[in-house]
This record gives sequence, structure tokens and C-alpha cells, in this order.
Amino acid sequence: MKRQSNMSKLLGYAGRYKYLTITSWILSGISALLALAPFIYIWKIIREVLQVDPDFNKAQSLSHNGWMAVLFAIVSMSIYIGALMCSHIAAFHVQAQIRSRAMHHIVTLPLGFMDDIGSGELRKIINECSANTETYLAHQLPDKAGAIVTPIGLLALLMIFDWHLGLLSLIPVVIAFVIMSMMTGKEMQQKMTEYQNALAQMSSEAVEYVRGIPVVKTFGQSVFSFKRFKASIDNYETWTIAYTKNLRIPMVLYTTAINAVFTVLIAVSLVITTRGGITDEFLLNLLFYIIITPIITITLNKIMYSSENKMIVSDALKRIDSVMEMKPLAQSDYIKHPTDNSVSLKDVTFRYPNSDKNALDHISMKIKSGQHIALVGPSGSGKSTIASVITRFFDINSGSISIGGVDVREIMKEELMDTVSFVFQDSRLIKDSILENVRMAKKDASRLEVLEALHKAQCDDILSKLPNGVDTVIGTGGTYLSGGECQRISIARAMLKNAPILILDEATAFADPDNEVKVQAAFAELSKGKTVIMIAHRLSTVTSADCIYVLKDGCIFESGTHNELVSRKGLYAHMWHEYNHVAQWKVGEKNA
Repeated sequence: MKRQSNMSKLLGYAGRYKYLTITSWILSGISALLALAPFIYIWKIIREVLQVDPDFNKAQSLSHNGWMAVLFAIVSMSIYIGALMCSHIAAFHVQAQIRSRAMHHIVTLPLGFMDDIGSGELRKIINECSANTETYLAHQLPDKAGAIVTPIGLLALLMIFDWHLGLLSLIPVVIAFVIMSMMTGKEMQQKMTEYQNALAQMSSEAVEYVRGIPVVKTFGQSVFSFKRFKASIDNYETWTIAYTKNLRIPMVLYTTAINAVFTVLIAVSLVITTRGGITDEFLLNLLFYIIITPIITITLNKIMYSSENKMIVSDALKRIDSVMEMKPLAQSDYIKHPTDNSVSLKDVTFRYPNSDKNALDHISMKIKSGQHIALVGPSGSGKSTIASVITRFFDINSGSISIGGVDVREIMKEELMDTVSFVFQDSRLIKDSILENVRMAKKDASRLEVLEALHKAQCDDILSKLPNGVDTVIGTGGTYLSGGECQRISIARAMLKNAPILILDEATAFADPDNEVKVQAAFAELSKGKTVIMIAHRLSTVTSADCIYVLKDGCIFESGTHNELVSRKGLYAHMWHEYNHVAQWKVGEKNA
């Protein structure tokens, strides 16, 4: 299968606007040719001045030639502005289409893919990579079209007036072009990819560092406590310095060669002068060439920078394609609907991408409708992973997961999301009013329904202290909520959604004692008549569960009620003993 070129991809995103892109190239080429016309009239002005010297009053065409030069310059500039208008309209459409298609594709992907790619890197791909295509299409491509046409016109001019000087002018140009080709070859493409990788890594780690600032400030740590973030900065620094040093000599040679055109001309003219071979015609052509040759420098620089930006765009499209090529959640052709709110896992095995160990290893459990179960165990035992695969944040490698007797892969994604509610330990609220934050769970909910959900979630005290009550926008005017308060707002959101299956993932981890009492009361209200899967480290919160599953290394180590597990004196009994020992510990108590 023939690989699609980057330009074909960009024009594919442009749609009907691709004709504006092509038009911008044509207009830019015409503008570049017309931009050479003023130099012809300048040559005529110099020729007339030399012919009438020293009686300049005999010059009759100076004014005409001068105005013609101005006219062609204005026409060239006007056409170039038209070219940029066309290219910008198309480029903005391409950028918008890339972002729109990428976001539409992202919402079809398993939610767990965010854990793999990282929010910082994803933001860079969607925002910065699409912005790179806009810059390339809006500016670089029209300039490149002009830069390709300009040498053709220049070559004609250089050969028409004095082909000897024309050839001399091309010597430094050829040298500069060879050096530029060396700098912008395949090795440069690889270096550009490495550069973008370093930026993406640093961006991703920066996001994680910012999220961890509360921890850093609380425990008085420095940036060095975030080794991955510091390592990404050090890696970027090392790579950039080494790359810059590697390009010093080629860049100096290129700059010298490209700016040495008129130097060669002057050197040759000095040699001719010493031999007495200078004439008015030679002087005329020499002055003309000295004036026009800086265009060669500008043209080559445009080609070099367009080549560099072409590599940036190539890398940007690869990153965009890496997201677009991610497979969405597989959807069965035979859609079924759950018959009840039971959840069943049969011989489920799951391994995270790029991991060499199963996160879940042959897990089987059956949760009846309305049953409240708890998942406990050491960190990394697979508790949160079970919640993730039940809701298809990830698709399992083997086994089956069903809700209401129907495999989750045969349930429409929208229906699956309507069937399950989540309350995580790290509750996320958007910068909007509390009303709209809660209403996210049910877009058509009335104001009265939202207020009722907030009341059931024990949020009355939160609303009473806010300046605009439920209409208060979080994050503005110094209005912020504590972790426990955010948790209760999230519970209100879950109450409004009123899904029959509820997953609570360490939901009271960040609540202070006062908030925890209210959060637990809200949970009691929220859990009525629902199938509840609770993940907890605080064992006191799961003692009343109908069944407790104890996980270790991705396997179910033991299961039963709280009393049954304590009496067995197994892993859970040991965890319960340690939990109570810590809970009863007092400051100043001697370690036994």
C-alpha cells in the first residue's frame, strides 16, 4: 500500500479549502516574479545615469522608471497579501479540522489510554502539533513557492545582463546549497524527532509536577524530589547543547557562503580594474548584480527554514497519526441490554501495555444486584484495575466481564456509562458554576433536580457559605473548595446521574474528619438500592460490606464477610490488626 504523503494528508484535512492553498502557491509565485521587475527598472535608472554623466539634466526617464519600479513593488506586495489571505483561511481550517477529528476520535478510545500517553503529551499533540501545521500552511508553503520561482527568474536575469558575473554569483550559492542540504537531510529529520520527543517528555512531566505541587509544598521538598521531571529537563539540556555545538561549523559556513555573493563580485571587479578592463557597461552590470544578489540570500534562507518547518510538520503529523491510529473500543454488531444490575467477572486476565506482568490474573467474581462488595489489598494488587476493566477503561486480554448477564463489549458505550457511576478519590471539578458541575451528569436536569442532589449529598453547608450559592463559579474570585467538599459535589453529580451500579475508588482518602462524616452519610444515601463496588484502604469503611475480596499480586487471595475473614487469620486479618494498631496509636506512645 502506497504511503500517503504529508501534503496529501494536509490537503485531506483542508477539504474544499485545498483550492485556496493551491491558489496561495500560484499567487505567491506570481508575486515573486513581479518582485524582480523593480530591479529591471533600477538597472535602467543606473544605465541612464551612467549615460548622461556628468550632465544629469539630460536624463528623461528617471521618474518613469522609478514609478514603474514602485508600481510593480506595490502590485507584487498586493498579490502576496492575497496569497497569504488564501493560505491563512485554508490553514486555520486545517488546524480546526485536525483538532476536531482528533477530539472526536479520542472520545471513542478507552478512557485508560490517557494513563499511557499522559495528559501533558496529549495536550502537546492536539494543540502544538496542529498549530505547527497552521504555521507551515499559512506562511512557509507560500514562501517556499515564491522561493522556488524566484531562482528561476533570478537565473534568467543573471544570465541576460552579464553571464560571466551571473556564473560568478552562483558559485557561493551552490556552496551554500550543498551545506544546507547536509544540514536538512535524513539525519536532521531524526534530530528533529528527538527534539520533539524531548519537548513532549518535558511537557508531560511538567504537568505531573504541577499536579504534585501540593505534596511538594506540604513536605518541604524541592524539584529534585521529582526525579523524572528533573531528568527530562536535564535530557533536553544535554541534547540541545550537543546538537547546537554539532551545527556550529556547518551553520557558520552556510551563513558565510550565502552572504559572500557580492563579495565575490567585488573581488572580481577589483581584479578587472587593476587590469584596466572596466567599462561603463561592466560597471552598470556590476552595480546591478550587487543590488540584486541579496535576494539570493533571502531566497535560500526561506528554502532552509521551509525545509526545517517541513520536518517539524512531518513529525507533528506522525504524532497526530499516532493518536488517530489508536483503535477505538470494539463494538459488537449485536447490541444487547443488561437485564439487571449484577456484575460478573469470569477468568479475567489483563496486562497493561508495555508491562511484563499481569495486573489481573484469572480473576473471577460474581456480584449480585443490589449487593455491596469491597476490594481491599496492598497497593498494586489490582483493586482499581478491576474497576477500570468493568467500565471498559481498558479491554481485557482474556476472560469475560458481564453486567446484567450481557458482556460489556455488547453494551453500547453510552448505555454502559449510564449504567455505572464513579466517585474517585481525586475528584475533578471544571472551572464553572457548581450547578453546571453537577449537571454534567444529566444535561437536561432542572435546577430543582440539581439542588435536590446537592441536598442529598450533604452539600447545604457548602452552598450557604459561597457568595452566589449554587451559581458560584469555582476557581474565580478566590473561591475554592477543599478535597472533602469537592468529593461531596462529585457525589451530588453521581446522585443526579442515578446509575444502578456505583464504583467508589478510595472515595474518602482525602477527607478530613468533619467532611468524612458527611461524605459517609452522602454515600449511605447514594448507595440505596444500588450495586456498590467499594475500593478502600480504610478497612473501617468496608466492615459492613456483603462480601470483601482481598487481592494480592492481581489475584483474589481470599473472600468473605468481615467476620469470616478476621476469624480465618489470613491476609485480611493481618491487615485488620495493623489497621487497628495504627488507629489506636497516640503521640508519645512507645513502640512496643
